[in-house]
Amino acid sequence: MSLDVTLQTDPGILSSDPVEEARRQIEICNACRYCEGFCSVFPAITRDKVFADGDITQLANLCHNCRGCYYACQYTAPHEFDLNLPRALAAARADSWERFAWPDGLARTFQTRGKALAAALVLGTALMFAAIAALPGGGTGFYAWLGHGALVAIFLPAFVLPLAVICVGLRRYWTEVGGLRVTWADLKCAAVSAGRLKNLSGGQGQGCNFEKEERFSDARRHMHQAVMYGFLLCFAATASGTVLHYVFDMQAPYGFWSAPKLLGVPGGILLSIGSAGMLMLRRKADPELGTPGRGSGERGFIWLLGFAGLSGLLLYAAQDSWLTGPLLALHLGGVLALFLLTPYSKMAHGFYRFAALVRDAQDQRTRGHV
Repeated sequence: MSLDVTLQTDPGILSSDPVEEARRQIEICNACRYCEGFCSVFPAITRDKVFADGDITQLANLCHNCRGCYYACQYTAPHEFDLNLPRALAAARADSWERFAWPDGLARTFQTRGKALAAALVLGTALMFAAIAALPGGGTGFYAWLGHGALVAIFLPAFVLPLAVICVGLRRYWTEVGGLRVTWADLKCAAVSAGRLKNLSGGQGQGCNFEKEERFSDARRHMHQAVMYGFLLCFAATASGTVLHYVFDMQAPYGFWSAPKLLGVPGGILLSIGSAGMLMLRRKADPELGTPGRGSGERGFIWLLGFAGLSGLLLYAAQDSWLTGPLLALHLGGVLALFLLTPYSKMAHGFYRFAALVRDAQDQRTRGHV
């Protein structure tokens, strides 16, 4: 198949602007349309002829970097068009997260020095918790080391403030992509797609090409599902403990057959396994198809997720032993670091990607492509 397309600029000269480079490649893809049956990105591309900056931001965040389009494309290097759409969209996607984050500059700092910053923050906060735990305690279980009031005073702001920052970023995103008033139908469509991680299978159910190049695999989708559902279970465990404490006046520690443990233990296991699996898959994947210059931040984020899950399991296994204090400090340090870095790490991608799925559902509904 040949492609008859006239470009406004020399296709052999790549733009240093991630949005402009993504636009150049998307215009070629829109003329070719060989990948039209792939993930949600390509049907979305075919709905337009001209792509504003907001359109590029939306398409970039709709992309899940499954890489199937790259291995199916006949215009990759050494062709003069030199297409690498997964990398171009990844660069535009990272650029959007960094532009929308507040305060400006923190997201780029983490993405380029993620491993060192995550490790420093975990150790620093762990030392803080260890110092607090050295003070006389007044409770049982973990509360013998750190009182309930101190935990609430530390973690409530650390949870609420990053969410507020995320809301600022989402508002900026929604304005740039031209989002409409959200309906329940939009949310349902996005939630089903996110829950199944449909786009991590290339949209066709055969798997993606992340780590096996021209061979299909569902491993990345399964690892992402393990991380996502593991995190949600851990969050549900914390929420159930809060309800038991404040609504039913049931004080921790809780037994194994309680909601916090029945939700938290499987959640920690899934989070640990999923994070380890994602790190292994990244070692097999071609770095030239990922986000340029952001590898440290992505690995640091995965390590942080896995550390939070694994340290929680070890803490539960070592309860009432001499290891409880040190493990509690490390676990709380990891969780606090994860919360504080949410708006600036790849943790933010979950919020933006869900927003992109909602916007795509609106686009399908308003243009009659449901």
